[in-house]
Amino acid sequence: MSSATAEPRENGRREEPAQRPAQRPGEDGDAGAARPEETAVPAPCLRGVHAVVFDTDGVITDSARVHAAAWKKAFDACLEVWRERFGGTGTGPGDRFRPFDADEDYRHHVDGRARIDGAAAFLASRGLDLPPGTPQDPPGDDTVRAVAARKEKLFTDALREHGVDTWPGTLRLLRVLRRGGTPMAVISASRHARELLSGAGVLELFDAVVDGHEAARLGLPGKPDPAVFLEAARRLGAPASRTAVVEDALAGVEAGRRGGFGLVVGVDRTAGPTSAADLRDHGADVVVRDLAELLTEPGDGPGENTGRRPAGRRDEGS
Repeated sequence: MSSATAEPRENGRREEPAQRPAQRPGEDGDAGAARPEETAVPAPCLRGVHAVVFDTDGVITDSARVHAAAWKKAFDACLEVWRERFGGTGTGPGDRFRPFDADEDYRHHVDGRARIDGAAAFLASRGLDLPPGTPQDPPGDDTVRAVAARKEKLFTDALREHGVDTWPGTLRLLRVLRRGGTPMAVISASRHARELLSGAGVLELFDAVVDGHEAARLGLPGKPDPAVFLEAARRLGAPASRTAVVEDALAGVEAGRRGGFGLVVGVDRTAGPTSAADLRDHGADVVVRDLAELLTEPGDGPGENTGRRPAGRRDEGS
C-alpha cells in the first residue's frame, strides 16, 4: 500500500484523472456489479496466469493515504517527545528527529508491513531503539507497541469518520477477471481489510481473504516474506508459478519475487522520481500507474496494454 499522492497535495502534484479514487458505494451504484457494456479483456501479460492475488491498501482501496497520515501523526509526536528528551535542536535532512515523510519514509519503512514491524523499522532508521512493549501498551511514545497503538487509534478514527474510496481502474479489472472466471484472493497486513472491502462493495468478488487476523492466527510472517501470498494461492488451488501478485508496496513486490510467483505487478501510485524503478528493483515484472492498464479491447495487437516496461525476471539464485 503505497503512500498516496492520489489527491492534490500541498506540493502541487496532481494525479491524472484515471488515478482518482472512485466514489464510495451508494454514490455510483454497486461497485462490484458487472457492467454489461464492459468489453475489455485481460492484457496478454495476465492471460497465462490461473489466479490473481491482490493487496488491499493502495491497490483496491485508497486507504494507504489514510494509513500514511495516521503514521505521520503518531511518529511526529514520538519524534518530538524524544527530541525534547535528548535536547536536539537540528531540523536539517540529517536530523534524526526530523518529521516523518509520508511519501518516502512510509514507502521504505512502513508500507505493506505488519503494524509492529513497520513501527520498529522506522524508529530503528532514526536510531531510536525503543523497547518492544506489550500488546496492552496504551497509545504513547515509550515503546514500539505504544507508538503503533497510537497509529491504530488515529487510523480507526479517520476510517470511521471519513471512510475510504476505491480505485476505478482496479474495479474494472476485478469485474473483467470475475466475468472470465479467474479465481481471485485478497491479502492485507491490516486487520481492517474485511471492513474496508465490505465498505467498498467488493468483498464478494474474492474467493479467499487472508488478512491480518488470519496471518496472526496462522503465525504467518509479514512481508517481504511471501507466506501470506502463498497461503492465498493455496486457498485458490493455484501454484505460485501460475499466480499473479498485484502490489503497490516494495515489501509486497519483493514477497512476490521471493515466492516464485508467475507474474508480479507493481502499482505505482506515488509516481515519484524513483518509485517505478524501486518497484522493479524489488521484483515487479510490470509496473503500472493504474490497473486499467492491464485491460485491453478485443482485437488489439499482442503488444497493446501489457503494462509499463517489464522489469525482467531475475535469474534463479540472484
